[in-house]
Amino acid sequence: MQANEFVPRPKVEGCRQEWGMKMTDRFRRIYAKIDLDAIRKNVENMKAKLVPGTGMMAVIKADGYGHGAAPIAGELEPLPEIWGFGVATAEEAFALREAGIKKPILVLGYTFPHSYERMIREEVRFTVFRNDTLLQLSQIGGELAGKGVFQKAMVHIKVDTGMSRIGVGADGGGLDFVRKALETDGISVEGIFTHMARADEEDKSSAKKQIALFDDFLGRIEKETGHKIPVRHCANSAGIFELPEAGFDLVRAGIALYGLWPSQEMSRETMHLTPALSFYSTIVYVKEIEAGTPVSYGGTFVAPKRMRVATVPVGYGDGYPRSLSGKGFVLVCGKKAPILGRVCMDQFMIDVTEILEAREGEQVTLIGRDGGEQITMELLGDMSGRFNYEFACDLGKRVPRIYIKEGKVCSISDGCQYF
Repeated sequence: MQANEFVPRPKVEGCRQEWGMKMTDRFRRIYAKIDLDAIRKNVENMKAKLVPGTGMMAVIKADGYGHGAAPIAGELEPLPEIWGFGVATAEEAFALREAGIKKPILVLGYTFPHSYERMIREEVRFTVFRNDTLLQLSQIGGELAGKGVFQKAMVHIKVDTGMSRIGVGADGGGLDFVRKALETDGISVEGIFTHMARADEEDKSSAKKQIALFDDFLGRIEKETGHKIPVRHCANSAGIFELPEAGFDLVRAGIALYGLWPSQEMSRETMHLTPALSFYSTIVYVKEIEAGTPVSYGGTFVAPKRMRVATVPVGYGDGYPRSLSGKGFVLVCGKKAPILGRVCMDQFMIDVTEILEAREGEQVTLIGRDGGEQITMELLGDMSGRFNYEFACDLGKRVPRIYIKEGKVCSISDGCQYF
């Protein structure tokens, strides 16, 4: 039986029958389902908020926020509204090039010199804000020219307008850096950008100040250098939703790409998002325990009565938070099953006393919908003391990702291998 064959699930009285893909033993322990149609729909909904002609950068750093960078980039690259992709490291960019991605890729942070030559050769864009980077890029460009490779380093200048992380100031010193970048041999200034620190807050005054500062700085660059930098970008996901003045030439769609909200402060009425990831496991053992029986490490839960307890083969080694110990829940047969005691590295226990139809081999929903109940990444983030970005990024490599398009499996990632 192949992993992408669909057959009806065995009927179990009282349980909801969902996603009738027969899971082989290889994937019954744990898997995440990634809905590529949901990601496309989220792109469409964000595009509708933009001024015509504004491009979109799909931010797929941290392996696509845990969803899988290469499959998502492959799905989005044909879309005309997608200018290219944003990543955090040179290695992430190289992985996308090796996967066949041709559109522009911008490394959004600092890159170390060992990667410069390959980045230039593969047309990976640099974020620049240090003078030594400009000098090193120029030197490497000269060395490549000596080898017959006449290719400039394409750079985006980072401007710090209030994040206090990286970037030149939107001031005279920053203007001097821009001049130097424009005049340095071997460098092509393709873009300039800033990042808003508080765009996801209900009060937009701080974000608006950053936008105005950036816009004023762009005007000063044009006036004093006579040069208009072609690709100017500022808006993140929150900016796309609620700050149209942050659009400029390009927006950076990050967390919203995956159907997740930038923060709880944002109005859900501004945008419809569809979560792309759902997360499943299987009950592997059901037992009855007597009153007074401790459960899991440390005996932090002691059964107050006779109970039915099920074991789920998932733990913090998979990225499922230990902080959900004793307070999280999963869905079994469309019902909530509370976590009992501590989440272990590879397993945890749940209460199925009132779910009489629960049995060994039954599906467990960790994130997603089962019947009338739903567990969202935002909910798990709140319960675990994390937030949704962190939860998604921390899902481990030993969690297979199964990619669905138009209701069918189109690819599977098991660790670092795709098939």
